[in-house]
Amino acid sequence: MKLSSRFQVLLEKYSHIPYIRPSMLPKIDLYMDQVTTFMEERLQDMRRNPEDKILTKTMINNYTKNRLLPAPVKKKYTDEHLLLLNYIYYLKNILSIGDISVLLEPMTRRYWGKKDNGTSMRTIYRDILTLEHQMYRDSHEDVRKKIELAGNSFTDKNLPEEELEYLQTFALVSMLAFDVSLKKRMMEFLIDDMKASASRTDESGKSDNKKADSGKNDSRK
Repeated sequence: MKLSSRFQVLLEKYSHIPYIRPSMLPKIDLYMDQVTTFMEERLQDMRRNPEDKILTKTMINNYTKNRLLPAPVKKKYTDEHLLLLNYIYYLKNILSIGDISVLLEPMTRRYWGKKDNGTSMRTIYRDILTLEHQMYRDSHEDVRKKIELAGNSFTDKNLPEEELEYLQTFALVSMLAFDVSLKKRMMEFLIDDMKASASRTDESGKSDNKKADSGKNDSRK
């Protein structure tokens, strides 16, 4: 298969990224086995290899242990658990568990259990999907341009076809890697800023508590 054909296959694959739509969420709470089955069925096209697992019981337990995921109620997981697991699945390929925790903790603290008549886990997820759909066309065009640049690189006519194919593939992977690396660093910068902000808030709260305690002690004199 010629390189240009391989690139075309890549574009076609990129145009069909699976995701969980809000309408796909079950209307009843699920036990852990049902959760892993649901995630496997909905995101199976994201697997690199057929034997790869989207989600396992061990993963869910570790996420709960690391406070990424609130504990189930009577061993059952709600649609909010599924939304968080979806975020975690996509983010863990780019960010550390610690960074994901910093990013998601305010969401569960502020919006977990809220109804849909205001800002809730569901409305946030729906809005995020809308934003992603809006940017997808530009993202797809960006990948197409990178493919075009790679396909036009290394034009030495004396290169054997196999060598040309390797060099052009290497060029495309390098461009994609640079793009991912840059965006990953931007994500880490934003999360580091969230950490610093949370730390300042904690320190401010401790300072206020010390002042309050000092005031109580003064009033007892």
